[in-house]
Amino acid sequence: MKAEIRHNLLVRLRSGEPRFPGIVGFDDTVLPHLERALLAGHDLVLLGERGQGKTRLIRTLATLLDEWTPVVAGCEINDHPYEPVCVRCRRLAGELGDELPVSWLHREDRYGEKLATPDTSVGDLIGDVDPIKVAEGRTLGDPETVHFGLVPRTNRGVFSINELPDLAERIQVALLNVLEERDVQIRGYALRLPLDVLLVASANPEDYTNRGRIITPLKDRFGAEIRTHYPLDLASELDLIRQEAELEDLQAEVPEHLLEVMARFTRLTRESTAVDSRSGVSARFALAGTETIAAGAVRRAALAGEDQPVARVCDLPAVVPTLMGKVEFEVSEEGREQEVLEHLLRRAVAETYRRTLGSADLTGLLDKFDAGEIVESGELVPSAELLRRIGPVPGLAKIMERLDMTGESPGQAAAALEFALEGLFLTRRLSKDTSSAPGDGTATYRT
Repeated sequence: MKAEIRHNLLVRLRSGEPRFPGIVGFDDTVLPHLERALLAGHDLVLLGERGQGKTRLIRTLATLLDEWTPVVAGCEINDHPYEPVCVRCRRLAGELGDELPVSWLHREDRYGEKLATPDTSVGDLIGDVDPIKVAEGRTLGDPETVHFGLVPRTNRGVFSINELPDLAERIQVALLNVLEERDVQIRGYALRLPLDVLLVASANPEDYTNRGRIITPLKDRFGAEIRTHYPLDLASELDLIRQEAELEDLQAEVPEHLLEVMARFTRLTRESTAVDSRSGVSARFALAGTETIAAGAVRRAALAGEDQPVARVCDLPAVVPTLMGKVEFEVSEEGREQEVLEHLLRRAVAETYRRTLGSADLTGLLDKFDAGEIVESGELVPSAELLRRIGPVPGLAKIMERLDMTGESPGQAAAALEFALEGLFLTRRLSKDTSSAPGDGTATYRT
């Protein structure tokens, strides 16, 4: 099976096609190490903080298997018809010879996964005596009374154990033979079951290296240890949000500048000294924030009767209470969690504004405020109404062009202008009063 993966990986390497579809930001760091481990035929451990895509990466390994593979029909452990290893299949092969029934297994069915939890048993992973088979009249010494666990049932495939350090140490011992001798031992049976399986585990670095919760012999048996990481640059963070955020069902448009705000917000939160760096800030932080922004636009469109929901800056404040539970703060910041995130969100908006509109000519917008006008916006103010309150703005097309907004809908125009207003406020060229009433969300911009 490992030779099969090696062959298919080499084919992809030589052809230049994607080796691990859907994996973002690992091309020059993680994937070269993973490819070397697979070519060497090593079982491996992926080390990384939460939300770094470890499970997603492990699941792509199944795409390196042949699309279809022959198995003995009805075999619990996917025996190869030419080399059956379980008692049942060897008996059938002896009785039927070339008439042994064969079925075909798709590669998606050759991947197994188990989240390591404290209540996981050896029976779950390796196997145990099946009392039903014993009750049918078979003796306890009959190997066919064995009920195979998840690992043998993934024979000739890829098996993943997520969060391996959470597995009890006495259960980890049961994996030693799987990794080294490539067989399983079930209770007192004289049963040697050669397994053909690639075992992959994931772990948090703190658990793996500091807490000592993976037994030393098991560490030694993994052939490769590979570190994952969060996206190293803003472009990768944005690519990840575009790929993973589930916005299709909401049917809302989230403009590019707001995606950039969420990407910058995520990165600033990871870098903040107020946040526990050992815990990390998951990629799910940015995805949940983006989906919350889109949901705010959908809610406004439903209440105000808009045809096409378009997210705006006024939808951003709602992400703070939504995301607070996804961040572990330092003890010294207790009670200031919301304040910290609100500050980081403002920084993310300001940085995005400086990159996109920092050098733009906004005199057409500022002139309105020099004449003493005020503009009131809010999360329930429809786009058409916001545009009416602002009035005609010379240079609006240039502003939208700088924000990569190619459409001409009222929602896009309102999103662009409200972002410009917020940027002018954050750069101290306008002032803003925000209503403190619960559920109001009204902001008034003035000079």
